[in-house]
Amino acid sequence: MPTFAIVGRPNVGKSTLFNRLTESRRSIVGDEPGITRDRIYGEVRWAGRTARLVDTGGIVPDDEALIPAEIFRQARVALEEAEAIVMVVDGRTELAAPDLDLARLLLRTGKPLFLAVNKIDTPQLDASAENFRQLGIQNLVAISAEHGHNVGDLLDEVFAVLHFPEPETEPEVESEAESDGAAEKPEPLHRTHGEYEQPETRVAIIGRPNVGKSTLLNALTGSSRAIVSPIAGTTRDAVDEVIEHNGQTLRIVDTAGIRRKGKTYLMAEKLSVVMARRHLEAADVALLVIDATEGVTASDATIGGYAHESGRSVIIVVNKWDAVTTGRTDGKPPADRAIFEEQVRDHLKYLSYAPVIFISAAEGRNLNRILDAVMRVAAERRKRVTTGQMNRFLDQIDFQRAGVPMSHKMRIFYMTQAAVAPPTFVLFTNRDVKLHFSFERFLENQIRAAFGFEGSPIWLKVRPREKKDEKG
Repeated sequence: MPTFAIVGRPNVGKSTLFNRLTESRRSIVGDEPGITRDRIYGEVRWAGRTARLVDTGGIVPDDEALIPAEIFRQARVALEEAEAIVMVVDGRTELAAPDLDLARLLLRTGKPLFLAVNKIDTPQLDASAENFRQLGIQNLVAISAEHGHNVGDLLDEVFAVLHFPEPETEPEVESEAESDGAAEKPEPLHRTHGEYEQPETRVAIIGRPNVGKSTLLNALTGSSRAIVSPIAGTTRDAVDEVIEHNGQTLRIVDTAGIRRKGKTYLMAEKLSVVMARRHLEAADVALLVIDATEGVTASDATIGGYAHESGRSVIIVVNKWDAVTTGRTDGKPPADRAIFEEQVRDHLKYLSYAPVIFISAAEGRNLNRILDAVMRVAAERRKRVTTGQMNRFLDQIDFQRAGVPMSHKMRIFYMTQAAVAPPTFVLFTNRDVKLHFSFERFLENQIRAAFGFEGSPIWLKVRPREKKDEKG
């Protein structure tokens, strides 16, 4: 589909316009300048057609500092792939030199260029919008992204210059039989065991700030999609990219570093953590990234707990492994993989089901192992076991001989899998009691030994069987 881009200086309302056009809350919006840094993509539907939209970070062309320079580099990528460009300015401020510099740069692209004078919330401000014609951009629309004023007029002009693919024509139906057959279209999603398979697997990269999440996204996608810097908290918006692996579609999302509330000060940081949690809960698989040079921390355990409690499948990724095994400059001996994994298991006991993979995202080592593991655990979380298989499994377990404490006088009649993603099992019993934690852990381990479910938490629920009516 055709693509157009939104560009402009920091804090002129680009992300507000992006959210308005895409009818989403995809980009973080706030009063602090420079919140958006990476390229953010969305879809705009207008007049029966759909286009792709790119939101970019605030551009200051002459700023040579690391983050502004990287934002400018990301924006240039968006400009190269866009068919049309919308430059956004703040209609309530005076025309500034950076606006003139940016306008000259955009005019040199030779692409259709539109000037959206934003924050024109009342008719009295329309005259001030005309002052921005000094930028030399002929197509000017005064808008209010926050209230939607004249946004439709802007879309009319932009969509008029985009190149949309011609709609496919339906072949003529020659007979009634052929007509019946042609009307039968395959479902967009396949059904397996009563559950719909998802068209793509969503993978969220989570972890503390500065553990290498953005480097991992770029390495897995073979791109420079996310800004990478030694500054903790560089990523704010979630950045996603779609790749194909072994015939399957993976949408990989790089989230902002999650830190404790007491450690977040700017509103943008607080919102980025909220958005990271939201993208985690929308994912199928979470890649929990741990910095090998720092070891497993309490924050790693907290973040892993978020993924576990939300029912995501988890893969533990130990990044920067090369830094602790070769060429160490701190005088310490090279790290031992078995000992390090034992420490990971000790600190993250509740993630005993999660595979551990040692990588170097910067060096590109063991990345295929991550993708293979993602496909494996994604399939495991959607696996279904029949009730007959579960009951035969249950008959083979001697709970008393295993020495597992069961709840007082509780009897299990049968067991069934009620849901997938995550695998959820219901125990039909004679009493409505809470399972003893050791019994629950024992039963989960037995289920894993018999059926797998690698990488996925297993949820167990108790449902007392209804007693028959004595009068009946």
